Formats: sequence, structure tokens, C-alpha cells
Amino acid sequence: ELVLKVRIQNPNLRENDFIEIELDRQELTYKELLRVSCRELGVNPEHVQKIRKLPNTMLRKDKDVARLQDFQELELVLTISDKNLLFRVPTLSERSGYNKKASELTY
Repeated sequence: ELVLKVRIQNPNLRENDFIEIELDRQELTYKELLRVSCRELGVNPEHVQKIRKLPNTMLRKDKDVARLQDFQELELVLTISDKNLLFRVPTLSERSGYNKKASELTY
């Protein structure tokens, strides 16, 4: 097994710890890395924009994954979308202090 350290990239989190995942060395593919990482972190694979090997290298293909060494640090960079609750900005009606009746006034 290949042991990797993975986390979700989010500079806004005070604590953004890595978790360790294991990949079968016989199945070192980008698709398998994405599948296992998302499963362990509870992320929908459709929300992953890219996988970054820290400090600054983007993984793009199976050969990139095959070169990884034990305990290398990776980040999942997520896309911003309404379905992505980790980075979703609250709508106006969800913010504290929002007055629904005042928003319905007509002139």
C-alpha cells in the first residue's frame, strides 16, 4: 500500500488537518486516487477541480500518481457551487438579521 496525506484546500479553516489514506500499489491511477480521497473526506468527486501535490504541483494523469511517495501531502481543490456546502456562501435569507417581511415590501 501507498500511504498519502490528503486534505481539502481551504485557507479559511483555522485547523485543516491531513488524513492518511491508503492506495493499493497495483491500482495507482488518478481515478482511484480521486475516488478514495473523496470517499475518505466526504466530498463529491464532481466538486473536485484539481488535486495538488504540495507545495505547488498539479496532478493530471496516472503517471503523476505513480510517482507519488509514501506520506506525500495532497490537497483537493474544490470548485465553488451551491451544492458544495463546504465553501457555500449563505444566501441573504440564511444570514442572521435578515428580515423576510421587510424584503417583501412593495412600493
